This record gives sequence, C-alpha cells and structure tokens, in this order.
Amino acid sequence: MIGAKRTVKTMIAGAAFAMLAAFASPQTGSVFAASEVRVVVNGTAITSGDVAKRQAFLRLQHQKADAKAAEEQLVDQALKQQEIARVRMSVSKDDVDASFARFASGNKLTTDQMTQILERAGVGVAHFKAFIAVQMSWPRLVNARYGSSAHMSNSDLVARMMENKQKPETTEYILQQMIFVVPASKKGIVGKRKSEAEASRSKYPGCEQAKVFAATMRDVSVRDLGRVMAPELPAEWKPLVEQAKGNTTATRVTDRGVEYIAICSQRQVSDDQAAEMVFRQEDLDKAKAGKNAPPENPNAQKYLEELRKKAQIMRP
Repeated sequence: MIGAKRTVKTMIAGAAFAMLAAFASPQTGSVFAASEVRVVVNGTAITSGDVAKRQAFLRLQHQKADAKAAEEQLVDQALKQQEIARVRMSVSKDDVDASFARFASGNKLTTDQMTQILERAGVGVAHFKAFIAVQMSWPRLVNARYGSSAHMSNSDLVARMMENKQKPETTEYILQQMIFVVPASKKGIVGKRKSEAEASRSKYPGCEQAKVFAATMRDVSVRDLGRVMAPELPAEWKPLVEQAKGNTTATRVTDRGVEYIAICSQRQVSDDQAAEMVFRQEDLDKAKAGKNAPPENPNAQKYLEELRKKAQIMRP
C-alpha cells in the first residue's frame, strides 16, 4: 500500500498564534543558552536546548510545559523518527514545507510571519518542521504495519447503506509504483533522474512487463501496490492518479528519488468494502471540516511501546 491518508494534526490553536503575533516577546535566552545532553535515544542526543524548544512549543498549545513532559515527547519523537528512517517511509521535505505553508495560511499568516512568530516564541522553524514530518509520516508507518485504524461493524455498515438507499460506488485501482532511485548522497542528480522518469512514461509497457522494463534502466525499482480504493489514495498521490492521462501519472520527487504511479487497471465497484471505504472517508472529511480529529490508529501506542522496550535510552 502507498500509505494511509492522514491530515497533519498540528495541535496548535489559531487563536494562540494570533495572540502570539501581537504580544509575544523573544524567549531565546533559555533556548540558546549552552546546551547539555539530557537524554540519548539509540545514540541520538536530546539536549537541554531541544527540551526548551519543546517546552515553548507546548506553551503555544496551552499544554503542560514542564521539562519532564517536553523530554518525554522528544524521546517518543526520536523513536518514531528512527523507525520512520529505518523503513524509509518519511514524507519528503516538499511535503513538510507545503504543510507548513498551509498551516500558516490557515492562521492568516505568510510563511515569513509564521517563521518570525516561531522564532520569537523560542520554538524555531526547524523544531516545528521536525514535528510536522513525524506527524505526517508516523500514521503511514503504523497503518502499513497494522492496517487502517478501524473497520465498521456490519450493523453500522448496513445502517449507513440503508440511510443512503444504495451502496455508494468508488473507483478500484490496481497500481504499481516506479521509483527512479536517488541516493541521499547524490541529491544533485534529481533533475537528471526526473528527466529519465518522464521519458520512460511514454515507453511504459504495462504492469506485466514493468519489471523487465525497469531492468533496462539504471537504479529503477518497481513496487506492486495491489488493489487500492480511491478513498485510500494518500493526499500527495490522489490528484495525480485521478488526473492521469494514459496509464501513468505525472512524476513526483520524494525522499526515495523520482516516482510515478502506473495504473494497471481501474473500475467502479460498489461492494461492502468499497462502501466502508467511502463512508469512512466521509467521516474523515467531516472531521477535517472542524468537528473532531480523525481517531488515531489504536496500534500506534502499541508500536511505540515496542520501540521503547527495544531502545537504549540513557540519561547522563
């Protein structure tokens, strides 16, 4: 599966930023004082400066902002970051920057104004963007390992279908992912790889011959994504798949390299699974409209606890 669709839960009220923009005074003293290591998580150091920034971040959220709470959040974040990096499921820098820009816009701020506010509050842009990256990547990782958060009960599904008089339809895709790999140490070749990926789209022979086709090119891998319902498409790929002309989407630069999706087949379906997907997406859309945040996958905490048990967490 490409990954679970998930909106970033920023956890910061717009009103807090509005007040901060008017009244905040610099809080840099505690953040930029000489830092000392507070915790080491599998070799990754968390400093007193990091803790101070997280405390400032918690204050923006009107949450308990003592050093212990901030430190525990950062330990959890470090564990998540390490696992995300291990399985190579991080969102791209472009995804994070776009989310940052949307958040600023949602609070009626430019990105420059947002940056100034975060700096004045003692949080800093890098700290906030690291938080965003984990908030975007972690749910995908959990869903990839355990599946999506919850299935509707049969009774709930039947009740929703009765309300709608008929089963809703959705599009079922069979997808492949073509990845023109760009090593982390060779980001300068992204432009060249993008040209190669674009050129290959017109020659793409179809899903059955894709792996043979990939073997004729350098550092190109193929992932069979299988059956994907339209509501399951992640936000960054959804418009590209839906607007695809022919059997491939436009290319997209990710942390792995340059990628595009091949559409092996697509059809309209209205079975129970499709109905559940549509209803769940409707619920998520309502939640994003401002009612309630989508529920976290109950396995997220289980996964994190597993990482904690295996981790080497040292406090000097």
